[in-house]
Amino acid sequence: MIEKTRAKTFTKNPIIGTKFTIAVSSAKGGVGKSTFASNLALALNKQGCKVGLLDADIYGPSLPKLFDINQKPESDGQNLIPINKYDIQCMSIGFLTDEQTPMIWRGPMVTSAIKTFTQKVAWKNLDFIIVDMPPGTGDTQLTFSQEVKMDGVIIVSTPQELALQDVKRGIKMFDKLGTKILGLIDNMSFFLGDDGKKYNIFGEGAVKRTADEFDKEFLGEIPISPEVGKQGDIGIPIVQGLPDHLISKIYLKLAEKIKKIYF
Repeated sequence: MIEKTRAKTFTKNPIIGTKFTIAVSSAKGGVGKSTFASNLALALNKQGCKVGLLDADIYGPSLPKLFDINQKPESDGQNLIPINKYDIQCMSIGFLTDEQTPMIWRGPMVTSAIKTFTQKVAWKNLDFIIVDMPPGTGDTQLTFSQEVKMDGVIIVSTPQELALQDVKRGIKMFDKLGTKILGLIDNMSFFLGDDGKKYNIFGEGAVKRTADEFDKEFLGEIPISPEVGKQGDIGIPIVQGLPDHLISKIYLKLAEKIKKIYF
């Protein structure tokens, strides 16, 4: 009864300067969530949308490496100015700290940082802001779900049962908090060999079965490719660096689908 009362009294505010906020979550680390978020942002941009990318993973920010950004954001005296890279407006705690500095923060400090990124950043005329959420179901997820008007969340997982145990917890959390789940993505779903055969390294079909189990949409499979890792390591995600690659085309089709949902 207490939780229901609190839910009714919360006022969810949109991120100023944006039309739609889409979170990318996994509830499990190591499934390629940050790579997915970065490439989805770039794919939406190539669909003609104005896009921002907020790296909300306070403890393990990936955006500085994925986009090869080595500068600090400027301020207009009141708000931080997003760093523009590949025509994407970007913000990350990693822009404000040294790459090897550990973020030894308690919950209230994390919440304060998230509020800064959602209320004190001068996002400009965005159609979409993609939020790269940290793993787990902790303070960051609660802050966003309770206080920020999120228009949808995409849940990323590999087909391993171990990963899906955490994904199921994440689905239940977002459902309980009233956040719309757009669907599930099966990332690193298989390896396509030179012989043309699919090799299901982490299992097969488990993400789709989970989507069916919870009555959520299955958004598709993204195979493993060494090029994804290579492009991320040099700071040019595959959609930007290799737009004609099979995986880039998958992202572009997904971005087209998401765009049609909102426009």
